[in-house]
Amino acid sequence: MIPVVTLIVILILMLIANRIATVALTLTGLSEEVAKFQARSAFTGCGFTTRESEQVANHPVRRRIVMMLMLLGNAGTVTAVASLILTFVSVEDRAQWGVRLGILAAGLAVLWIFTSSYWAGRLMSRAIRRALMAWTSLDVRDYDSLLRLSNNYSVSELQVEFGDWLANRKLSDLGLNVEGVTVLGIQRENGTYIAVPTGSDTIQPQDTLVLYGHIDAIGRIDRRPAGPQGDEEHRRAVAGEI
Repeated sequence: MIPVVTLIVILILMLIANRIATVALTLTGLSEEVAKFQARSAFTGCGFTTRESEQVANHPVRRRIVMMLMLLGNAGTVTAVASLILTFVSVEDRAQWGVRLGILAAGLAVLWIFTSSYWAGRLMSRAIRRALMAWTSLDVRDYDSLLRLSNNYSVSELQVEFGDWLANRKLSDLGLNVEGVTVLGIQRENGTYIAVPTGSDTIQPQDTLVLYGHIDAIGRIDRRPAGPQGDEEHRRAVAGEI
């Protein structure tokens, strides 16, 4: 009877480990569906070559989670198979064999119902999330992926000088968002920082702008001359002529 109980306990621990890894991966910025798929792939040893797999492999925290999950998956599978063999090899008669098979089937049925339950999964994930956030530092988002800092997109700082096209103008008048550039913040010379600026905010000389957009677009704005010539260049950029 001990091998049957051991097998069920091992399966429970394997499910818990998989759930913990899934929640841990979501804390690094992956969506729940992607995290669940990658956790199961790592735990079962399946080698899927996907874009999501590259995101996991290129992120140091995610990589450690997946490596640990692969080790636990291999150890758990071997232990589970060994316990399954011992469950039926040590049977002395058919009646005992049937009892063990019934207990195993009942245990698997309970596990299946529990793992299929939406509410049980939600409660378990919430408990694991609270524990991980309290006892670990896994809340390390992959901001490169979240901001899509690839294909020449970047977050850059731009120093506004006297006489620049940007100087002494409201954001709403500049229309930088039409060129595909977003102003994330404005650092004033006096130390004031404006987070998530609005169209009514005026850019002043000596301001440092935190911009997100294509490198070429940010470079054009930085070099843009003041006055009508700069306005014409802005119009051409919006029209896609440059």
